[in-house]
Amino acid sequence: MSFYQRWVLPWLIDLSMRNKEARRYRERTIPLAKGRVLEIGIGSGLNLPFYGKQVEQLVAVDPSAELLRMAEKRARKTAIPIEFIPHTGEELPLTDASVDTAVFTFTLCTIPDPLMALREARRVLKPSGELLFAEHGLAPDARVRAWQRRLNPLWSRIGGGCNLDRKIDELIAAAGFRFAALETEYAKGPRPMSYVYVGRAKPDDAWRGIGGDGMH
Repeated sequence: MSFYQRWVLPWLIDLSMRNKEARRYRERTIPLAKGRVLEIGIGSGLNLPFYGKQVEQLVAVDPSAELLRMAEKRARKTAIPIEFIPHTGEELPLTDASVDTAVFTFTLCTIPDPLMALREARRVLKPSGELLFAEHGLAPDARVRAWQRRLNPLWSRIGGGCNLDRKIDELIAAAGFRFAALETEYAKGPRPMSYVYVGRAKPDDAWRGIGGDGMH
């Protein structure tokens, strides 16, 4: 691992993700978490202030030791029991059906195999569990998509593997989830970097027992 990747990049990620728009989406998403919660890609712990009293335990996964150190410092201000796990999201060291809520915020863009990570989240979720997400990704407008794909090779190199052109809703559906809620919009900022997918989804099998298609 290079000096940039180990020491500079984690600081840049923490700084960039502290912006007002990212905070706005965290405020909408994180308070919905409950029970035993898995956060894949906790990063520097910027979601921690938004977890509510209904969270019994947080399992925090991230491959970056430096970002986890930042998250552990922020965790001192919360009373929630937290287990920090230095690990990738594609192969979780958790048993099947062992969490109530799985959380992804602005991390599916960076995970090398996002579909595998989502399938792992589905594996460890209880049948009644829920996936919460707020992610940026592929825009619907042809001109914006063209710029996303044009910029992506350079952006990925300087942004620690962040990709601009992943279609988040298709990835979630392909991993075996159905949407309970899904909103898409442009956040404030340059359009190639700011198309956002926000919502909730449940393991596909969960819908068989409640009827309907789960779309609201």
